[in-house]
Amino acid sequence: MNKLRLAIVSCCFLGCSPFAPGTVGTLGGVAIAWALIGTGSMFPVWALLIAAVLYAVGRPLGDWAEQYAGKKDPGIYVLDEVIGYLVTVLWIDEPSLMTLVVAFFVFRFFDVLKPPLARRAESIPGGDGILLDDVIAGLHGLVLMIAARLVLPDLGW
Repeated sequence: MNKLRLAIVSCCFLGCSPFAPGTVGTLGGVAIAWALIGTGSMFPVWALLIAAVLYAVGRPLGDWAEQYAGKKDPGIYVLDEVIGYLVTVLWIDEPSLMTLVVAFFVFRFFDVLKPPLARRAESIPGGDGILLDDVIAGLHGLVLMIAARLVLPDLGW
């Protein structure tokens, strides 16, 4: 049962990477978003639905992950990065491949930077504390991506 829980919280063991597990784990979000290309105007609906399901599944596993790893917000737990990335790429319609790449770096920037509201969310106990800081980082990323799309519309977003 622990192996199944670990597979879930680490996004198929991406979070078990010995090097930069959060960055590697974010690739799970990229893969999901890339798989949704072709859904057109339903892209944000599917991305949001998947993010919500992952949140619902990952939230109760937060306490388990912290006990398993022996620390708060352990590196192996990367569902938060997957969800935060999916929030960053929520668009009116599906993003381009270039957008997925740019969004990866934008999300990682805000995830590492931890804007003040995200930093405060980290203090919430359990799964919500693990997940919400990345949701907030994802919202910051989404705002920046929308601004970039508005300012630079000819880049093929």
